[in-house]
Amino acid sequence: MSDQKPVEQTPAEPEKGEAVEATDKPAETPAPVTENTDKDVAPQADEPANCENLKAEEPTQDASAATAAAPESEATPEEQKPQKPAYLTNIPSLEQFFDHLPEILRKTGYNEMWGVSLKGSEDIPTVNVLIKFLRANEGNLQAAEDQLAKALEWRKETNPLELVESGRYSATRYGGLGYLTTYEEDGRPLVFTWNIYGAVKDMTATFADADEFVKWRAALMEMAVQDLKMKDATSVIDYDGEKDPYQMIQVHDYLNVKFFRMDPSVRTATKKVIDVFSTAYPELLREKFFVNVPAIMGWMFTAMKLILSRNTTRKFHPITNGVNLAREFPTSVADKIPKAYGGKGADLKDEARAVPLVEDKEEKKTNEGTKPTDAAGESTAQESPAKTEEPAKTEPTQDTTEEEPVKEEEPKLDAKEDSK
Repeated sequence: MSDQKPVEQTPAEPEKGEAVEATDKPAETPAPVTENTDKDVAPQADEPANCENLKAEEPTQDASAATAAAPESEATPEEQKPQKPAYLTNIPSLEQFFDHLPEILRKTGYNEMWGVSLKGSEDIPTVNVLIKFLRANEGNLQAAEDQLAKALEWRKETNPLELVESGRYSATRYGGLGYLTTYEEDGRPLVFTWNIYGAVKDMTATFADADEFVKWRAALMEMAVQDLKMKDATSVIDYDGEKDPYQMIQVHDYLNVKFFRMDPSVRTATKKVIDVFSTAYPELLREKFFVNVPAIMGWMFTAMKLILSRNTTRKFHPITNGVNLAREFPTSVADKIPKAYGGKGADLKDEARAVPLVEDKEEKKTNEGTKPTDAAGESTAQESPAKTEEPAKTEPTQDTTEEEPVKEEEPKLDAKEDSK
Protein backbone atom coordinates (compact mmCIF):
# COMPACT_ATOMS: atom_id res chain seq x y z
CA MET A 1 0.00 0.00 0.00
CA SER A 2 2.99 2.21 0.52
CA ASP A 3 3.68 1.86 -3.16
CA GLN A 4 0.67 3.98 -3.77
CA LYS A 5 2.68 7.15 -2.97
CA PRO A 6 2.23 8.38 -6.52
CA VAL A 7 -1.24 9.28 -5.34
CA GLU A 8 0.44 12.27 -3.79
CA GLN A 9 0.14 14.33 -6.86
CA THR A 10 -0.35 17.49 -4.90
CA PRO A 11 2.69 18.98 -6.55
CA ALA A 12 0.63 18.89 -9.70
CA GLU A 13 -1.76 21.38 -8.12
CA PRO A 14 0.93 23.98 -7.88
CA GLU A 15 1.61 23.26 -11.50
CA LYS A 16 -2.02 23.96 -12.10
CA GLY A 17 -1.60 27.09 -9.99
CA GLU A 18 1.35 28.03 -12.06
CA ALA A 19 -0.73 27.38 -15.07
CA VAL A 20 -3.29 29.75 -13.66
CA GLU A 21 -0.65 32.38 -13.14
CA ALA A 22 0.56 31.72 -16.63
CA THR A 23 -2.93 32.33 -17.93
CA ASP A 24 -3.10 35.56 -15.88
CA LYS A 25 -0.05 36.89 -17.63
CA PRO A 26 -1.58 36.74 -21.07
CA ALA A 27 -4.58 38.58 -19.62
CA GLU A 28 -2.28 41.43 -18.73
CA THR A 29 -0.54 41.51 -22.08
CA PRO A 30 -3.27 43.52 -23.83
CA ALA A 31 -2.53 46.46 -21.54
CA PRO A 32 0.70 47.35 -23.34
CA VAL A 33 -1.18 47.18 -26.63
CA THR A 34 -3.76 49.75 -25.70
CA GLU A 35 -1.55 52.01 -23.61
CA ASN A 36 2.18 51.79 -23.24
CA THR A 37 2.10 50.80 -19.57
CA ASP A 38 4.70 47.95 -19.72
CA LYS A 39 7.04 49.82 -17.44
CA ASP A 40 4.41 50.16 -14.81
CA VAL A 41 3.25 46.54 -15.03
CA ALA A 42 6.68 44.96 -15.44
CA PRO A 43 7.28 44.32 -11.72
CA GLN A 44 4.24 42.11 -11.47
CA ALA A 45 2.84 42.01 -8.00
CA ASP A 46 0.22 39.92 -6.34
CA GLU A 47 -3.29 39.88 -7.66
CA PRO A 48 -4.48 42.49 -5.15
CA ALA A 49 -1.80 44.83 -6.42
CA ASN A 50 -2.92 44.13 -9.96
CA CYS A 51 -6.47 45.00 -8.97
CA GLU A 52 -5.28 48.25 -7.47
CA ASN A 53 -3.42 49.03 -10.65
CA LEU A 54 -6.49 48.31 -12.66
CA LYS A 55 -8.57 50.50 -10.39
CA ALA A 56 -5.95 53.18 -10.61
CA GLU A 57 -6.00 52.97 -14.36
CA GLU A 58 -9.77 53.20 -14.58
CA PRO A 59 -9.90 56.81 -13.40
CA THR A 60 -7.18 57.57 -15.93
CA GLN A 61 -9.33 56.14 -18.64
CA ASP A 62 -12.33 58.02 -17.30
CA ALA A 63 -10.28 61.21 -17.15
CA SER A 64 -9.07 60.68 -20.69
CA ALA A 65 -12.63 60.00 -21.74
CA ALA A 66 -13.71 63.17 -19.94
CA THR A 67 -10.98 65.19 -21.60
CA ALA A 68 -11.95 63.69 -24.91
CA ALA A 69 -15.56 64.61 -24.26
CA ALA A 70 -14.65 68.09 -23.05
CA PRO A 71 -13.67 69.40 -26.48
CA GLU A 72 -16.93 68.08 -27.82
CA SER A 73 -18.87 69.93 -25.13
CA GLU A 74 -16.78 73.04 -25.65
CA ALA A 75 -17.19 72.81 -29.37
CA THR A 76 -20.85 73.70 -29.08
CA PRO A 77 -20.29 77.16 -27.52
CA GLU A 78 -17.53 77.82 -30.04
CA GLU A 79 -19.96 77.05 -32.80
CA GLN A 80 -22.52 79.36 -31.20
CA LYS A 81 -20.13 82.33 -30.94
CA PRO A 82 -20.12 83.06 -34.66
CA GLN A 83 -23.89 83.46 -34.59
CA LYS A 84 -24.58 86.88 -36.11
CA PRO A 85 -26.78 89.57 -34.59
CA ALA A 86 -30.22 89.76 -36.12
CA TYR A 87 -29.54 93.11 -37.74
CA LEU A 88 -26.67 91.65 -39.75
CA THR A 89 -28.82 88.85 -41.13
CA ASN A 90 -32.05 90.82 -41.53
CA ILE A 91 -30.64 93.93 -43.21
CA PRO A 92 -29.33 93.27 -46.73
CA SER A 93 -25.68 94.15 -47.39
CA LEU A 94 -25.05 95.43 -43.85
CA GLU A 95 -22.57 92.67 -43.03
CA GLN A 96 -20.65 93.33 -46.24
CA PHE A 97 -20.69 97.04 -45.41
CA PHE A 98 -18.94 96.27 -42.13
CA ASP A 99 -16.46 94.00 -43.92
CA HIS A 100 -15.47 96.91 -46.17
CA LEU A 101 -15.61 99.59 -43.47
CA PRO A 102 -11.95 99.25 -42.30
CA GLU A 103 -10.72 99.84 -45.84
CA ILE A 104 -12.99 102.88 -46.22
CA LEU A 105 -11.66 104.36 -43.00
CA ARG A 106 -8.10 103.64 -44.05
CA LYS A 107 -8.47 105.34 -47.41
CA THR A 108 -10.21 108.42 -46.05
CA GLY A 109 -8.05 108.68 -42.94
CA TYR A 110 -11.09 109.73 -40.91
CA ASN A 111 -13.55 107.80 -38.74
CA GLU A 112 -15.99 110.32 -37.22
CA MET A 113 -19.55 110.69 -38.46
CA TRP A 114 -22.10 112.87 -36.63
CA GLY A 115 -20.15 112.58 -33.41
CA VAL A 116 -19.92 108.78 -33.70
CA SER A 117 -16.51 107.10 -33.91
CA LEU A 118 -17.08 104.36 -36.46
CA LYS A 119 -16.16 100.91 -35.13
CA GLY A 120 -17.17 97.28 -35.62
CA SER A 121 -20.55 95.63 -36.08
CA GLU A 122 -21.05 95.28 -32.32
CA ASP A 123 -21.10 99.07 -31.83
CA ILE A 124 -24.75 100.17 -32.02
CA PRO A 125 -24.12 103.85 -32.95
CA THR A 126 -21.93 102.67 -35.85
CA VAL A 127 -24.63 100.21 -36.94
CA ASN A 128 -27.17 103.03 -37.07
CA VAL A 129 -24.88 105.24 -39.14
CA LEU A 130 -24.30 102.53 -41.74
CA ILE A 131 -28.01 101.70 -41.87
CA LYS A 132 -28.77 105.32 -42.72
CA PHE A 133 -26.30 105.30 -45.60
CA LEU A 134 -27.73 102.05 -46.91
CA ARG A 135 -31.27 103.34 -46.58
CA ALA A 136 -30.42 106.57 -48.41
CA ASN A 137 -29.19 104.48 -51.33
CA GLU A 138 -32.11 102.03 -51.22
CA GLY A 139 -29.85 99.11 -50.29
CA ASN A 140 -27.24 99.66 -53.00
CA LEU A 141 -24.04 98.67 -51.18
CA GLN A 142 -21.59 100.21 -53.63
CA ALA A 143 -23.46 103.50 -53.69
CA ALA A 144 -23.66 103.56 -49.88
CA GLU A 145 -19.94 102.91 -49.54
CA ASP A 146 -19.09 105.64 -52.05
CA GLN A 147 -21.34 108.10 -50.25
CA LEU A 148 -19.87 107.26 -46.86
CA ALA A 149 -16.36 107.78 -48.22
CA LYS A 150 -17.31 111.18 -49.68
CA ALA A 151 -19.03 112.21 -46.45
CA LEU A 152 -15.96 111.26 -44.40
CA GLU A 153 -13.69 113.17 -46.77
CA TRP A 154 -15.91 116.24 -46.51
CA ARG A 155 -15.96 116.09 -42.72
CA LYS A 156 -12.20 115.64 -42.63
CA GLU A 157 -11.72 118.70 -44.82
CA THR A 158 -14.42 120.89 -43.28
CA ASN A 159 -14.38 119.71 -39.64
CA PRO A 160 -18.01 120.66 -38.95
CA LEU A 161 -17.63 119.95 -35.21
CA GLU A 162 -15.08 122.73 -35.09
CA LEU A 163 -17.43 125.01 -37.02
CA VAL A 164 -19.81 124.94 -34.09
CA GLU A 165 -17.17 125.49 -31.42
CA SER A 166 -14.99 128.18 -32.95
CA GLY A 167 -16.66 129.23 -36.19
CA ARG A 168 -16.94 132.96 -36.86
CA TYR A 169 -19.95 134.00 -38.89
CA SER A 170 -21.09 137.46 -39.80
CA ALA A 171 -24.12 138.75 -37.93
CA THR A 172 -24.79 141.08 -40.85
CA ARG A 173 -25.03 138.17 -43.28
CA TYR A 174 -26.66 135.46 -41.16
CA GLY A 175 -28.36 137.20 -38.27
CA GLY A 176 -31.97 135.98 -37.88
CA LEU A 177 -31.64 133.42 -40.68
CA GLY A 178 -31.29 130.19 -38.71
CA TYR A 179 -32.58 128.84 -35.39
CA LEU A 180 -32.73 125.59 -33.47
CA THR A 181 -35.46 124.40 -31.10
CA THR A 182 -35.70 121.07 -29.32
CA TYR A 183 -39.01 119.85 -27.93
CA GLU A 184 -39.99 116.50 -26.46
CA GLU A 185 -42.08 113.77 -28.04
CA ASP A 186 -42.65 110.38 -26.42
CA GLY A 187 -39.71 110.89 -24.11
CA ARG A 188 -37.34 111.63 -26.98
CA PRO A 189 -35.99 114.99 -28.22
CA LEU A 190 -37.78 116.32 -31.29
CA VAL A 191 -35.33 118.67 -32.98
CA PHE A 192 -36.38 121.54 -35.27
CA THR A 193 -34.10 123.61 -37.46
CA TRP A 194 -35.61 126.84 -38.79
CA ASN A 195 -34.24 128.57 -41.90
CA ILE A 196 -35.80 132.00 -42.29
CA TYR A 197 -34.86 133.04 -45.80
CA GLY A 198 -37.30 135.93 -45.71
CA ALA A 199 -35.10 137.58 -43.09
CA VAL A 200 -32.20 138.00 -45.52
CA LYS A 201 -31.28 141.68 -45.68
CA ASP A 202 -28.90 141.52 -48.59
CA MET A 203 -29.09 138.58 -50.99
CA THR A 204 -25.69 139.29 -52.49
CA ALA A 205 -23.90 139.66 -49.15
CA THR A 206 -25.50 136.52 -47.70
CA PHE A 207 -25.22 134.16 -50.65
CA ALA A 208 -22.29 135.45 -52.70
CA ASP A 209 -19.80 133.34 -50.76
CA ALA A 210 -21.39 129.94 -51.24
CA ASP A 211 -18.67 128.13 -49.27
CA GLU A 212 -19.15 130.39 -46.26
CA PHE A 213 -22.92 129.96 -46.46
CA VAL A 214 -22.54 126.16 -46.50
CA LYS A 215 -20.29 126.30 -43.44
CA TRP A 216 -22.82 128.39 -41.53
CA ARG A 217 -25.63 125.99 -42.47
CA ALA A 218 -23.46 123.01 -41.57
CA ALA A 219 -22.77 124.54 -38.14
CA LEU A 220 -26.52 124.84 -37.54
CA MET A 221 -26.99 121.27 -38.75
CA GLU A 222 -24.28 119.97 -36.44
CA MET A 223 -25.96 121.64 -33.46
CA ALA A 224 -29.14 119.78 -34.36
CA VAL A 225 -27.30 116.47 -34.80
CA GLN A 226 -25.75 116.87 -31.36
CA ASP A 227 -29.24 117.20 -29.87
CA LEU A 228 -30.20 113.89 -31.52
CA LYS A 229 -27.53 112.17 -29.37
CA MET A 230 -26.72 109.48 -31.90
CA LYS A 231 -23.48 108.56 -30.16
CA ASP A 232 -25.49 107.41 -27.12
CA ALA A 233 -27.73 105.01 -29.07
CA THR A 234 -28.41 101.67 -27.37
CA SER A 235 -30.80 100.09 -29.89
CA VAL A 236 -30.66 99.50 -33.63
CA ILE A 237 -32.97 101.61 -35.78
CA ASP A 238 -35.45 100.09 -38.20
CA TYR A 239 -34.17 99.71 -41.72
CA ASP A 240 -37.42 100.99 -43.22
CA GLY A 241 -37.09 104.22 -41.26
CA GLU A 242 -40.53 104.05 -39.69
CA LYS A 243 -39.09 103.96 -36.17
CA ASP A 244 -35.97 106.08 -36.33
CA PRO A 245 -35.69 108.50 -33.41
CA TYR A 246 -32.48 109.98 -34.81
CA GLN A 247 -34.16 112.30 -37.28
CA MET A 248 -35.13 115.96 -37.17
CA ILE A 249 -37.71 118.40 -38.51
CA GLN A 250 -36.61 121.15 -40.88
CA VAL A 251 -38.64 124.26 -41.60
CA HIS A 252 -37.76 126.58 -44.47
CA ASP A 253 -39.68 129.86 -44.33
CA TYR A 254 -39.85 131.85 -47.57
CA LEU A 255 -42.06 134.67 -46.35
CA ASN A 256 -41.38 137.87 -48.39
CA VAL A 257 -38.82 136.14 -50.60
CA LYS A 258 -39.05 137.62 -54.10
CA PHE A 259 -38.48 134.70 -56.41
CA PHE A 260 -39.09 136.61 -59.62
CA ARG A 261 -35.90 138.60 -59.20
CA MET A 262 -33.89 136.02 -57.34
CA ASP A 263 -30.18 136.68 -57.41
CA PRO A 264 -28.19 133.96 -59.26
CA SER A 265 -25.97 133.66 -56.18
CA VAL A 266 -28.99 132.38 -54.24
CA ARG A 267 -29.49 129.51 -56.65
CA THR A 268 -25.78 128.70 -56.61
CA ALA A 269 -25.62 128.62 -52.81
CA THR A 270 -28.86 126.67 -52.55
CA LYS A 271 -27.67 124.03 -55.00
CA LYS A 272 -24.38 123.66 -53.11
CA VAL A 273 -26.19 123.20 -49.82
CA ILE A 274 -28.37 120.50 -51.38
CA ASP A 275 -25.34 118.72 -52.84
CA VAL A 276 -23.37 118.79 -49.57
CA PHE A 277 -26.26 117.90 -47.28
CA SER A 278 -27.56 115.08 -49.46
CA THR A 279 -24.08 113.54 -49.30
CA ALA A 280 -23.00 114.30 -45.73
CA TYR A 281 -26.33 114.12 -43.84
CA PRO A 282 -28.41 111.27 -45.33
CA GLU A 283 -31.56 110.07 -43.61
CA LEU A 284 -31.41 112.61 -40.80
CA LEU A 285 -34.69 114.20 -41.86
CA ARG A 286 -38.00 113.06 -40.53
CA GLU A 287 -39.97 115.80 -42.29
CA LYS A 288 -39.08 118.98 -44.18
CA PHE A 289 -41.66 121.76 -44.41
CA PHE A 290 -41.45 124.58 -46.93
CA VAL A 291 -43.77 127.25 -45.56
CA ASN A 292 -45.06 130.49 -47.07
CA VAL A 293 -44.04 129.32 -50.52
CA PRO A 294 -45.47 130.57 -53.82
CA ALA A 295 -46.33 128.33 -56.73
CA ILE A 296 -43.04 129.12 -58.44
CA MET A 297 -41.27 127.05 -55.81
CA GLY A 298 -42.29 124.02 -57.83
CA TRP A 299 -39.03 124.16 -59.78
CA MET A 300 -37.05 123.61 -56.58
CA PHE A 301 -39.00 120.51 -55.61
CA THR A 302 -38.59 119.12 -59.12
CA ALA A 303 -34.84 119.68 -58.93
CA MET A 304 -34.63 118.02 -55.53
CA LYS A 305 -36.43 114.91 -56.78
CA LEU A 306 -33.77 114.51 -59.44
CA ILE A 307 -30.91 114.76 -56.93
CA LEU A 308 -32.20 113.09 -53.77
CA SER A 309 -33.50 109.60 -53.13
CA ARG A 310 -37.17 108.71 -53.02
CA ASN A 311 -36.90 108.00 -49.30
CA THR A 312 -35.86 111.62 -48.80
CA THR A 313 -38.15 113.47 -51.20
CA ARG A 314 -41.26 111.77 -49.83
CA LYS A 315 -40.66 113.75 -46.64
CA PHE A 316 -41.01 117.16 -48.33
CA HIS A 317 -44.15 119.16 -47.58
CA PRO A 318 -44.83 122.57 -49.13
CA ILE A 319 -47.26 124.73 -47.15
CA THR A 320 -48.55 127.97 -48.63
CA ASN A 321 -49.58 129.54 -45.31
CA GLY A 322 -47.08 129.11 -42.48
CA VAL A 323 -49.81 129.32 -39.83
CA ASN A 324 -50.86 125.81 -40.78
CA LEU A 325 -47.54 124.29 -39.76
CA ALA A 326 -48.62 123.52 -36.18
CA ARG A 327 -51.47 121.37 -37.49
CA GLU A 328 -48.92 118.83 -38.70
CA PHE A 329 -47.95 117.85 -35.14
CA PRO A 330 -49.66 116.50 -32.02
CA THR A 331 -50.92 119.01 -29.49
CA SER A 332 -48.01 118.44 -27.10
CA VAL A 333 -45.62 119.65 -29.78
CA ALA A 334 -47.90 122.12 -31.58
CA ASP A 335 -48.39 124.20 -28.44
CA LYS A 336 -44.62 124.81 -28.26
CA ILE A 337 -44.27 125.91 -31.88
CA PRO A 338 -44.00 129.71 -32.30
CA LYS A 339 -47.23 131.65 -32.77
CA ALA A 340 -46.20 132.76 -36.25
CA TYR A 341 -46.54 129.11 -37.29
CA GLY A 342 -49.86 128.37 -35.58
CA GLY A 343 -48.57 127.31 -32.16
CA LYS A 344 -48.54 128.95 -28.74
CA GLY A 345 -44.80 129.21 -28.22
CA ALA A 346 -42.57 132.26 -28.11
CA ASP A 347 -40.95 133.81 -31.16
CA LEU A 348 -37.81 132.18 -32.42
CA LYS A 349 -35.67 135.23 -31.79
CA ASP A 350 -36.67 135.16 -28.11
CA GLU A 351 -36.17 131.52 -27.12
CA ALA A 352 -34.57 129.54 -29.97
CA ARG A 353 -30.85 128.82 -30.19
CA ALA A 354 -28.66 130.00 -33.04
CA VAL A 355 -25.14 129.63 -34.36
CA PRO A 356 -22.88 132.10 -32.54
CA LEU A 357 -22.41 135.18 -34.69
CA VAL A 358 -19.93 138.04 -34.54
CA GLU A 359 -20.04 141.59 -35.79
CA ASP A 360 -18.39 141.89 -39.14
CA LYS A 361 -15.14 143.87 -38.95
CA GLU A 362 -15.81 145.46 -42.30
CA GLU A 363 -19.22 146.52 -41.11
CA LYS A 364 -17.71 148.13 -38.03
CA LYS A 365 -15.22 150.02 -40.14
CA THR A 366 -17.99 151.15 -42.46
CA ASN A 367 -20.14 152.29 -39.57
CA GLU A 368 -17.24 154.10 -38.00
CA GLY A 369 -16.50 155.77 -41.31
CA THR A 370 -20.10 156.80 -41.97
CA LYS A 371 -20.63 158.51 -38.62
CA PRO A 372 -18.18 161.35 -39.23
CA THR A 373 -19.42 161.55 -42.80
CA ASP A 374 -22.98 161.92 -41.57
CA ALA A 375 -21.88 164.44 -39.02
CA ALA A 376 -19.99 166.33 -41.66
CA GLY A 377 -22.99 166.13 -43.90
CA GLU A 378 -25.18 167.64 -41.21
CA SER A 379 -22.71 170.42 -40.62
CA THR A 380 -22.40 171.17 -44.31
CA ALA A 381 -26.04 170.67 -45.10
CA GLN A 382 -26.91 174.20 -44.05
CA GLU A 383 -24.07 175.72 -45.98
CA SER A 384 -24.04 173.68 -49.14
CA PRO A 385 -26.88 171.17 -49.77
CA ALA A 386 -25.15 170.00 -52.94
CA LYS A 387 -22.20 168.68 -50.98
CA THR A 388 -24.41 166.51 -48.80
CA GLU A 389 -25.12 164.29 -51.81
CA GLU A 390 -21.46 163.46 -52.33
CA PRO A 391 -21.09 161.11 -49.33
CA ALA A 392 -24.11 159.17 -50.50
CA LYS A 393 -22.53 158.66 -53.90
CA THR A 394 -19.24 157.42 -52.46
CA GLU A 395 -20.78 154.17 -51.13
CA PRO A 396 -23.93 153.56 -53.14
CA THR A 397 -23.63 149.78 -53.26
CA GLN A 398 -23.41 149.17 -49.53
CA ASP A 399 -26.15 151.59 -48.56
CA THR A 400 -28.68 150.56 -51.17
CA THR A 401 -28.15 146.82 -51.00
CA GLU A 402 -28.14 146.59 -47.21
CA GLU A 403 -30.70 149.20 -46.26
CA GLU A 404 -33.31 149.20 -49.01
CA PRO A 405 -34.50 145.59 -48.43
CA VAL A 406 -34.76 146.31 -44.73
CA LYS A 407 -36.90 149.38 -45.24
CA GLU A 408 -39.16 147.67 -47.74
CA GLU A 409 -39.43 144.19 -46.26
CA GLU A 410 -39.51 144.75 -42.50
CA PRO A 411 -42.87 146.55 -42.50
CA LYS A 412 -44.31 143.69 -44.56
CA LEU A 413 -43.06 141.16 -42.05
CA ASP A 414 -44.54 143.11 -39.14
CA ALA A 415 -47.83 143.64 -40.89
CA LYS A 416 -48.28 140.01 -41.78
CA GLU A 417 -47.21 138.77 -38.38
CA ASP A 418 -49.62 141.18 -36.68
CA SER A 419 -52.45 140.04 -38.89
CA LYS A 420 -51.69 136.43 -37.91
